[in-house]
Amino acid sequence: MRYSAVIFDFDGTICDTGEGILKSAQYALEAFGYEVPDYKELTYFIGPPLLVTFQEKFGADPATADELVKKYRERYTNKGLLESCLYDGIKELLASLKKENIKLGIASSKPQDYVEALLDHFGIRSYFDVICGVSFTADCESKANIISRCVKELEIPGNEILMAGDKSYDIDGAKANLIDSAGVLWGYGSRIEFAQSGARFVAEKPEDIYSIALGYFEQTEESQGIFNGRIITVHNDTVTLVDGETAQREVVDHPGGVAVVGLTEDNEILLVRQFRYPYKETILEIPAGKLEKDEYPREAGIREFKEECGAEADRFESLGEIYPTPGYCGEIIRIFYAEGITFGEQHLDEDEFLDVVKMPVKECISKIMNGEIKDAKTIAGIFKLKELKNL
Repeated sequence: MRYSAVIFDFDGTICDTGEGILKSAQYALEAFGYEVPDYKELTYFIGPPLLVTFQEKFGADPATADELVKKYRERYTNKGLLESCLYDGIKELLASLKKENIKLGIASSKPQDYVEALLDHFGIRSYFDVICGVSFTADCESKANIISRCVKELEIPGNEILMAGDKSYDIDGAKANLIDSAGVLWGYGSRIEFAQSGARFVAEKPEDIYSIALGYFEQTEESQGIFNGRIITVHNDTVTLVDGETAQREVVDHPGGVAVVGLTEDNEILLVRQFRYPYKETILEIPAGKLEKDEYPREAGIREFKEECGAEADRFESLGEIYPTPGYCGEIIRIFYAEGITFGEQHLDEDEFLDVVKMPVKECISKIMNGEIKDAKTIAGIFKLKELKNL
C-alpha cells in the first residue's frame, strides 16, 4: 500500500546527534561524581527521556535525576546541540517524499526547541507539516503519546501513516497507535531489536523509506547462496511483497565498476575494441573495469584509464552512476570523464587483449544511433558528456 504520511523519529533517524547527547550525558554524570565509561558506551541515552535513563541506568533518585538533566542541558544547549549532522541521503529523501505529496511529521522525545533549532540549522524545517517534541518541563512523555499527538495534527488516518525510527521505543509507540513502522539501520538500532519489537519493515538506507512509502518495497526474508565466483556471487532470496505475499528473486552481486569517457583536444573519444565472451562478439566501448576491494571509484577510474589506454588526464570528473541490469544484478558503474590527456604505455592484464581507438564525437553518436555501439555504459557516458560539454 501507499502511505499518505510518514512520521520520523529525530535522533538517530533524521539527524546523528549522538556525539552531543553522549558527551553531555557524560558531562552531567561526572559533575555529580558518578563513575562513567567512555562516552561512546552511553548509547542508551539516545531515544528514551533523559530523566528515565538517569534513574534506570545509574540508580539516581527522581530529584537527583532532575538535577542531572539540568546539568546535561547546561552543556548540550551551549555546545552539544551542534555536535550533530544529517544522515547521508536524508535531505534528498524528504524532498522526494514531498514531491509525492506525502505529509511529513516528527515525533521525538527531544525537547521541541532543540528539534526546531536543528531543523533550521540544517535547512530542512520546511519539509515538515507537523513537529512534535516535548517541553523542558514535561520531558517524560511516552513515545506513544508523542506519536498520537503527531497523528492528530497530521489529520491522516492511522492506517495510512508510516512511523520510521531507529529504536524499539519508536516501533512500540507506532504499535500502540495501530500504525505501521519501519526500523532504520543507519541509527542506533539493530535487526534483532526491530524483530523483537515487531517492526513491519527494516530499512537499510534512507531511500528504502521512499520505496516503502510508495508501496514498492520488497522485504528480504531469507537468502540462499547458489554460486560464489571470483567476481560475482549468485543467491536466491525470498522476499515479502507490499501486499504480504512472498516471491523469489535470483540476484547477482557484483563489486561494481568504473568507466571513463576520455576526450582529446581534437574532440575525439577514446574507445577500446575487444572481444566480449558473453556476447561472443568484438565490440567498441569506453575503457572500464571492476572496483577492487575498498577502492575509491575515482582512483579506480584513473587506474583503469592508465592501464587500458596508457593515458593520464589533468581533469578527471564524475558523470554519475548507472545501473546496467537492475532486473537481476546489483552492479553499479561509476562513470567519469577525462580531459587534458597525455599518453604513455598500456598495462593490460595477462588475459586482456584490446586496441585503443580514437573516434570523433559525431562519429560515436552516429554509431550509437545506427546500433554499431551497443554497450550501455558507453552510450550513457558519451551522451552525458555530450550534454555536459555541448558537443
